[in-house]
Formats: sequence, C-alpha cells, structure tokens
Amino acid sequence: MRLFQALCRRKHMPNGHIYRGKNRIVKEPKWEDIQKVKNKFEIEEQNMFYLRHAYLTPEQSSGHAKALGKNEANYIKTKTKVKPFYDHVTIEGVLGHLRVREAWD
Repeated sequence: MRLFQALCRRKHMPNGHIYRGKNRIVKEPKWEDIQKVKNKFEIEEQNMFYLRHAYLTPEQSSGHAKALGKNEANYIKTKTKVKPFYDHVTIEGVLGHLRVREAWD
C-alpha cells in the first residue's frame, strides 16, 4: 500500500502540507482578483479624499449641534425616557420573605 502511494504520487504535488511552507502550491491571480483589488483601492482612495477635504470647515462644524438645538432635545428625551427599573425598591422589600423563621422578632 505505501509502495503504491510512493510510486503513483503525482509529480507536481509539493512535499508536506500543500498550502503552507517552503514547498507549497501558490494560486495564480485571476483577472477578476486583480479587478477586485483595484476597485477596493479606488473606493479607499475616494473615502480618503472625502476625509481630507471635509464639506464643512472646523469653524462651521463646531457649532452646528448648538444651532440645531440638539443638546436641549437630547436632555428632554433623556428626562422623559421610560426607566427600565423601579424607583422605590428597598432591600427589605426584596428580601423580606427570608425573615419568616426569625424567632427573636
């Protein structure tokens, strides 16, 4: 069995793990792969352009939230939000059922 595998092994296969190490199979890039990488670089370059050339200047963007009244709106929204907890909960009210067997009361 081992002799058959040694004699009939394909000649173009590398030694050891075929996708790792010094002797490995390296896939040749296809035209679609090259186009995909090129498109990613173009999108990244466009994003960097927009980040470098902002629509608003720093002076304009510093006070836009104040001009729109967002601070007050967020404050009102926070105050009127439904709270996910109870306001008047005490430890004695929660753990009061554990005091059933206390004889010294």
